Amino acid sequence: MSLLPLFFLFTVLLLQNHFFISALNQDGLYLYQWKQSLDDPDSSLASWNNRDTTPCNWAGVTCGPNSSAVTSLDLSNFNVAGPFSANFLCRLPNLTSIILFNNSINQTLPLQISLCTPLLHLDLSQNLLTGTLPHTLPLLPSLRYLDLTGNNFSGPIPPSFGTFQNLQTLSLVFNLLDDVFPPSLFNITSLKTLNLSYNPFHPSPIPHSIGNLTNLETLWLSACNLEGPIPDSVGNLKNLRVLDLTFNNLYGPIPSSLTRVTTLKQIELYNNSLSGELPRGISNLTSLRLFDVSMNHLSGSIPDELCRLPLESLNLYENGFTGELPPSIADSPNLYELRLFGNKLTGSLPDSLGKSGPLRWLDVSTNRFSGGIPASLCDHGELEEMLMLGNQFSGEIPASLGSCRSLTRVRLGKNRLSGEVPAGMWGLPHVYFLELMSNSFSGSIARTIGGARNLSSLILTKNNFSGVIPEEIGWLENLQEFSGGDNRLSGSLPGSIVNLGQLGTLDLHNNMLSGELPKEIQSWKKLNDLNLANNVIGGEIPDGIGSLTVLNFLDLSNNQFSGNVPTALQNLKLNQLNLSYNRLSGKLPPLLAKDMYRASFIGNPGLCGDFKGLCDGKNGDKGKGFVWILRAIFIVATLVFVVGVVWFYLRYKNFKNAERSVDKSKWTLMSFHKLGFSEDEILNCLDEDNVIGSGSSGKVYKVVLTSGEVVAVKKIWGGVKKEIESGDVERGQFHQDSAFDAEVETLGKIRHKNIVKLWCCCTTRDSKLLVYEYMPNGSLGDLLHSNKGGLLDWPTRYKIAVDAAEGLSYLHHDCVPSIVHRDVKSNNILLDGDFGARVADFGVAKVVDATGKGTKSMSVIAGSCGYIAPEYAYTLRVNEKSDIYSFGVVVLELVTGRRPIDPDFGEKDLVMWACTTLDQKGVEHVIDSRLDSCFKEEICKVLNIGLMCTSPLPINRPAMRRVVKMLQEVGTENLTKAAKKEGKLSPYYYDDGSDHGSLA
Repeated sequence: MSLLPLFFLFTVLLLQNHFFISALNQDGLYLYQWKQSLDDPDSSLASWNNRDTTPCNWAGVTCGPNSSAVTSLDLSNFNVAGPFSANFLCRLPNLTSIILFNNSINQTLPLQISLCTPLLHLDLSQNLLTGTLPHTLPLLPSLRYLDLTGNNFSGPIPPSFGTFQNLQTLSLVFNLLDDVFPPSLFNITSLKTLNLSYNPFHPSPIPHSIGNLTNLETLWLSACNLEGPIPDSVGNLKNLRVLDLTFNNLYGPIPSSLTRVTTLKQIELYNNSLSGELPRGISNLTSLRLFDVSMNHLSGSIPDELCRLPLESLNLYENGFTGELPPSIADSPNLYELRLFGNKLTGSLPDSLGKSGPLRWLDVSTNRFSGGIPASLCDHGELEEMLMLGNQFSGEIPASLGSCRSLTRVRLGKNRLSGEVPAGMWGLPHVYFLELMSNSFSGSIARTIGGARNLSSLILTKNNFSGVIPEEIGWLENLQEFSGGDNRLSGSLPGSIVNLGQLGTLDLHNNMLSGELPKEIQSWKKLNDLNLANNVIGGEIPDGIGSLTVLNFLDLSNNQFSGNVPTALQNLKLNQLNLSYNRLSGKLPPLLAKDMYRASFIGNPGLCGDFKGLCDGKNGDKGKGFVWILRAIFIVATLVFVVGVVWFYLRYKNFKNAERSVDKSKWTLMSFHKLGFSEDEILNCLDEDNVIGSGSSGKVYKVVLTSGEVVAVKKIWGGVKKEIESGDVERGQFHQDSAFDAEVETLGKIRHKNIVKLWCCCTTRDSKLLVYEYMPNGSLGDLLHSNKGGLLDWPTRYKIAVDAAEGLSYLHHDCVPSIVHRDVKSNNILLDGDFGARVADFGVAKVVDATGKGTKSMSVIAGSCGYIAPEYAYTLRVNEKSDIYSFGVVVLELVTGRRPIDPDFGEKDLVMWACTTLDQKGVEHVIDSRLDSCFKEEICKVLNIGLMCTSPLPINRPAMRRVVKMLQEVGTENLTKAAKKEGKLSPYYYDDGSDHGSLA
């Protein structure tokens, strides 16, 4: 009888649970079942429960106005992962809209998606879908909007796509679609938006049938590998508003039929090989706001009718335009951007330019313009960039520009300008780059320069500036370059100049400067170039000059320096040294008293050194006996010293052997591979003579084993390491345990040909060792940015990029759970004897597990300057997109040969510099000049991939698996032949022959 109440209670609970499940309507059941197959680390679907009667109040779910039937599903940015399940979603009979934008929907898109027959809107953009596009998609009879942007779809676009009945928007941007450009798409006459950009299609022409799309409003085919002419049939697109065919290989003229499309608001054709003149009749495009045909081979004059259009942005740079700029350009009321640089334009700029429209960016550099600078350029107070260098402009700078506080960048170099610079212009608060070189400016540097607190580059070379350098120059705490050579500056250097802690270049040669060098010269810690030649500066050369560790160029010749040459000067690694024609005296420091430096010291009659003929015979035979006494004393002292050293060494060796015999028993060895050595071999070689590197987490030793094999041993710092490696920005104290545990936890499980192999680890209570495979060619960063960078030809660099990408792709996509490296940089990519690349240094790596722990905010930033993704710096969120950005910076390093942070960039980093230079000067100024031009096409493609990876928006960065695919696609036949010829394309495997690796 006592069991009856329990049985009754169990029955009630069972019925209650059944009631809750059965109470949910059928649409809710399908959605709830789909939820069970998804990972939801942020609990975005927490409201999806089986105790509701309908799903109409669930997050992202919308029901009909008069029913509980689901009509729309919008899970944008929910951070859910898992498959798209047609078995559940396509059973919702009234579902017309599915939006899963920016999630991790993976696997393939099933053919059964054709069962979602009511669908009008399908947005699966920015996910991880793979495989081919389902050929069944056109079976959705009502579908109007299809967006699959930013996935990993590959293969051809199915021919069946040409049979869509009502489709208005088709976007397949940033996938891996290949094969020929699909002509069947131009049968979808209902299309209003067609966007296929950034897919690696085979080289294909634009089909003439494009003219069938008479309802088209937006056509975006950027970077689709298109070639050949633009067909005349584009003139049939009578409703077209946006035309973007950029970054292709199109050639021939711009078709005149385009002028019939009067609805056009935006034409972008830049980065092609178009030629000929701009088509006549362009004035028909009365709605045109943006016209960009830069970086082509266009010629002829700029038609007046173009300049009479209501343009907001006109970009015609890097073509072959000639003649004068039509005055009507100044009448455009909306013009805010005008870029004409790199042409052959003549005449003067219209006097009223900038008066009618809010001009913001003006670049007319490297043309043949003459006349004066229009005073009206900043009438609307919005002018930011004024780039006019390399022309024949004359006259004075208008006084009105001295009050243009919006200016950030001014380049007026290499013209015929004269007169005094307006006082206000020296102190504009937002200008970071002011270049006035190679003109005939006169007057002095105004004291108002103290207000230019943002100034990083001041270039005044080759003018007639005179007077003293004002004390206020020392207020410019961001100044990195001050070049004022070939002027008439006088007086001494202001004492405040030592406050310029960011100064990298100080070049004031060929002036009339006097006085002495400031004694606190050691405060210029970043000074790389010091040129004060041909002045009348006197006094002694300060000893502090020897502490300028990055100084590379030093020229103090033709001055009146006196006294000794500082001994500390021989500690510097100078590429050029010139102290000639001064009044220096005394004995030269021994490392400088060499024939190779002879020309550096001529014209100093008081100097004495070991040069041939210098100081010989000055004392004759006088004092020879005294010299012999000194020699005898020296010999005796040397013998005593040698005996003492030998005795001390023997005692020390016995002590160390005794110490090791005690310590070795305390070491614990943990191996991750079959070893051919013991910990004793490792411990016996940890001497300072074997140190090959030192970083934020410890020292690295090269150890040659008795078998002849070489390994690298990292000794993790004991206790807390407070001094962070130069360039690293992880704030706070770096604990040895976290670095060691991260490396062991990560590398102990990984087996991949492009991840550095961890042989074993050794630990005691006070010390920890990690034993890796040895990389004979060191790190990519050290090699690329040293004088050995020339060893890295393009096939080698390309192979390094592919190897590193495959290693990171393995971490992100093949490890379960995924691993985020968090410190991807060129110094953490190691190179074996065949220049095969390995990703290394996992001291700050994080696991991204299914519970979302790997994606939480970190308490500190991990990474290195120049490599940190913009969003990571302020959100501290750890994810794979951060690694992708850092890898993109490495790709830009390989293409440009430049460091991620460089004084030449001013306030920019490598990413900003590459984008700006590419936009303003062209790709030739971005690519490393040491690379063979025959690989230009392949280099440009890899550059494009690097720019994609460094997109400021994480959502626009391709996944690493896609990056690998894109890089592999770059391997053209010519590149392969060249690489094979040098024996650098053969894959590098571990000794077990594995190709892809797996978790242990």
